[in-house]
Amino acid sequence: MADWTLANPPRRSQLVEGLRARLSEAVPAVRLIAEGVLGADSRIDFVGVEPTGRVVLILVGEEGDDLELIGRAVAQRAWIEPRIRDWIQLAPSLGVRPGAGARAVLLCPSFRHETEAAAAALGDQAVSLFRYRCLLNGGNLQIFIEPVAREAAREPTPPQPDRPDVPAFRTGLSDEDLGLTVEEYGELE
Repeated sequence: MADWTLANPPRRSQLVEGLRARLSEAVPAVRLIAEGVLGADSRIDFVGVEPTGRVVLILVGEEGDDLELIGRAVAQRAWIEPRIRDWIQLAPSLGVRPGAGARAVLLCPSFRHETEAAAAALGDQAVSLFRYRCLLNGGNLQIFIEPVAREAAREPTPPQPDRPDVPAFRTGLSDEDLGLTVEEYGELE
């Protein structure tokens, strides 16, 4: 039976090398076309093309880099999009399609709530978040990638019917302040 233990990430070059082998878990059928590309004032770890012809920018961050990483993703997408037509002209065999756009895939050990909220605001077509974990199996380092689950968008609470028979809270809170659904409200009775 395997004896897995959590490990600190290796030095950056070894981490990027280990993640390269796992990229298809984050972006199925991606074809890598470049590594370490100088983009908008910083390097893009990987540039790939999806079967749809969309460019994928893959950025690798370390613990605590997630907010900076999402800012870099926005900047790199803004940098790459006007250059896509030039890339097509220079290398039509890349499989890049005009109008397919670009998205960013961010790989980091963890993401703060603010980063997840920013990614959700940008949308799945713009940014996807993936956590990576480094584990040791004996002396062998393995790196695993897992998608960050997006919280389901909260549906607006339907208006509550007026209920004169229910006393008001002593704190002065109203039903609207609690934001309960009809089902949750029913459980309290």
